[in-house]
Amino acid sequence: MIKVFGHFSPDVDSTGSPLIWAWYLTQIRNTPAEAVLLGQPNTEAKFALSHWGFEQPTILQDLAPGTPVVIVDTNNPDELPKGINDADIQAIIDHHKLVGGLETKGPIDITMRPLACTATIMYDMIGKHMAQAPRGIKGMMLSCILSDTLEFRSPTTTQTDRAVAHALADELGVEISKLAAQMFAAKSDVSAFSDAALLKMDAKKFNVGDKNFRISVLETTSPDQILSRKAALMAAMPDVAAEDGADEVMLFIINILKEEATLLIPNEVVKSVAEKSFNVTISGDTVVLPGVMSRKKQIIPVLTQ
Repeated sequence: MIKVFGHFSPDVDSTGSPLIWAWYLTQIRNTPAEAVLLGQPNTEAKFALSHWGFEQPTILQDLAPGTPVVIVDTNNPDELPKGINDADIQAIIDHHKLVGGLETKGPIDITMRPLACTATIMYDMIGKHMAQAPRGIKGMMLSCILSDTLEFRSPTTTQTDRAVAHALADELGVEISKLAAQMFAAKSDVSAFSDAALLKMDAKKFNVGDKNFRISVLETTSPDQILSRKAALMAAMPDVAAEDGADEVMLFIINILKEEATLLIPNEVVKSVAEKSFNVTISGDTVVLPGVMSRKKQIIPVLTQ
């Protein structure tokens, strides 16, 4: 049984794309496959699962050597289980930059395209067989695209992502703006999460000069709910960084509706990096970055020490 999974701290794309590809392998390719998750999905992903009639996939606890796997929505070993290189990696489907470090037992299929969403890539790869996809699979595919593009607001959005989303919405009889609003409302309700959990919810490691940063992003339509906890969030950062083997945490709160990011400034190190990277002068414990929506395209590429 092939295990299909995405990255740790699963968002909608790393929750939905494994389900999509496991369906394709099992039902179209006659190759038994199971979608699994690397941790609890976020609130938006849980909404999408429920909305489209899916049970939450099993959370992978251990990856035994030799297990056949397909990796989706990442190619970064730091975002995958320990021992991933001892597994039998059979394919990678991703839309992020090539990181390196994965080793395979032989030649494999790798599909990486500069699109906003893994599910968009899968739509094209599945091709004519999409006609056989059940409503839930098509719905998860649409939700993945709306999440990763922030309903087409993100600068990572391509015309292909837009076209696929509109085609799916038309076929499903879904109003895109209504579905996106429901998803973003679910994503924005973080009241049940601890400060540490919020910092870990959507985070990726990145080296800035000689320091390792955990770059955390929270996308929301209710930024005040998160900003009201800024003191507690900043107080939790050292422990979260230490637990993750990082030097610092940078938390960007993305205001989906205003299309801007607010970065918390817990210390002089983060302040220095922010001022140099975004060409701003910071006098308090936050800084607003107009137009910044994408970690992949607008945050990580510009970070400098």
